[in-house]
Amino acid sequence: MGGGSRETCDSKGGCPRRKLERLTAPCRYHSRMTDARALYREGFQHFADNRLDEAIALYLQAVEADPNLAIGWNGLSMAYREKGELDLAIEAGVKLIEVEPDDALNHTNLSILYQNKGMIQEAEDEKALAMQLEMKSQGGS
Repeated sequence: MGGGSRETCDSKGGCPRRKLERLTAPCRYHSRMTDARALYREGFQHFADNRLDEAIALYLQAVEADPNLAIGWNGLSMAYREKGELDLAIEAGVKLIEVEPDDALNHTNLSILYQNKGMIQEAEDEKALAMQLEMKSQGGS
């Protein structure tokens, strides 16, 4: 018989090595989230340098990696707006609100996009929602 140490498993089949591997293995969700944030940051740098196509491409990759990355949807919406693509900016703004529905600023931004597009009723509706959320956050009813 070999002189090496033997791994003992508990009655439920849990082996120390397997437990350690599970604990030290990268979490897929955390890794995806980190990758999405890195893509967002790189996209933001392009946005700041007015390289809108590059920013949009990276923002799209970021929200594909993590569809709940609100800041990615916001960046995408703003980049499309700067590029003059209001329909796409509105789509990203709507998705942002799906991810963070209780953020008054998200509704304000969407209101501005609707106003720029000439969609006055939609703009007024979003502005009203933003005001309600802001009052609620300040303890109003």
